[in-house]
Amino acid sequence: MPLPIRPNLGAMILPKQKLEKPTLTVELLQSEAASFAVAESAHAEPLLFGVTDGKAVGTYLEHKFRAYLQTKFDFIVGSSASGIDFPELGVDMKVTSIKQPQSSCPFKSARQKIHGLGYSLLVFVYDKTDDEKRRKARLNILHTIFVTKERTGDFQTTTGIRRILENAGNKDDLLAFFEERNLPIDAIEANTLANELLAQPPEIGYLTISNALQWRLQYGRVIEQAGVVSGILRVQ
Repeated sequence: MPLPIRPNLGAMILPKQKLEKPTLTVELLQSEAASFAVAESAHAEPLLFGVTDGKAVGTYLEHKFRAYLQTKFDFIVGSSASGIDFPELGVDMKVTSIKQPQSSCPFKSARQKIHGLGYSLLVFVYDKTDDEKRRKARLNILHTIFVTKERTGDFQTTTGIRRILENAGNKDDLLAFFEERNLPIDAIEANTLANELLAQPPEIGYLTISNALQWRLQYGRVIEQAGVVSGILRVQ
């Protein structure tokens, strides 16, 4: 009776083990954003030639940066459910032109204007130029800024509240201020919020947040204060 054929395991070519990628951290995100910004600023892109839609440019850069990170790190990509680009890190990515540094932002409550959005921001600020001869565009990344979540409140709202409290203001003063600022908040929530602020003043935020169905986040002050104020980091 013939012996059963056994595979020669020593002669077999075993598949290579898949190398695990390191986990993305906030620190790595910042350093990789700096490297990416330098490389992208030197890149000429035909797909963006003649494109004037800021949303299209932003989508291009966001997708390219995420794809770049996915070649190097393990991380969960944000979805419409999470609402931000890097949910594990609590960071959302924003891309904006230096000509009008702002972007839209969904909001959950008026509290975000005072206590911040609830997540940090990684902001790429670019200047786009077109090369007519080569028919290519270049995105020169002028600023790459990381804003910690504690600094994502509205500047005028947070400084106004702190000024009232520093001048021995009371609950009525805060309620009047909420009304003047047209905060989207009902009377019950306004009373609750006023009591909380009397016990604990807010951190000063450095965004300008305009009321709308989609809030407009404006970054002029963030650009000015990057590297000067704690919590606003000039990554590149």
